[in-house]
Amino acid sequence: MDHDETGCQAPPEGPILCTNNCGFFGSAATMNMCSKCHKDMLLKQEQANLAASSIGSIVNGSSSSNVFEPVIADIIDVQNNAVEPKTITVQPSCASGLGERVEAKPKEGPDRCTSCKKRVGLTGFKCRCGSLFCASHRYSDKHDCPFDYRSAAREAIAKANPVVKAEKLDKI
Repeated sequence: MDHDETGCQAPPEGPILCTNNCGFFGSAATMNMCSKCHKDMLLKQEQANLAASSIGSIVNGSSSSNVFEPVIADIIDVQNNAVEPKTITVQPSCASGLGERVEAKPKEGPDRCTSCKKRVGLTGFKCRCGSLFCASHRYSDKHDCPFDYRSAAREAIAKANPVVKAEKLDKI
């Protein structure tokens, strides 16, 4: 019997290269991709579905929606002055699902003592006034600390020791 009569296709005579052109051989079971490219593709699809479901749950207000729904946006064509609705798919990213941009914190210089500007690194001392000091300026009398320790201590004592009064007895 010929393959034309049965409707089956003949297997290819030689090995098939990966469709991603990575140089390895693919197979029909992995959609003509090598095993590494196939795993990467499955991982990307899983991440996209997870991101889409989380975005869908945020938008819809439900926490159990696993269905990917494309976002419809109105894009204005300036040349034709017409509004054309187009489907935009949301790509997964490490940023939050609300579209907020995560800005990288600019690299700051080394930590220095507020009084003498000496580098302190990990050995710096944070004062209650909010400043960072070296070992010689860590005490409040050495750096003219503006923090009011007296009122802070009074508030701590007042919280720790509430006023206790005995109930008045009814006289007969």
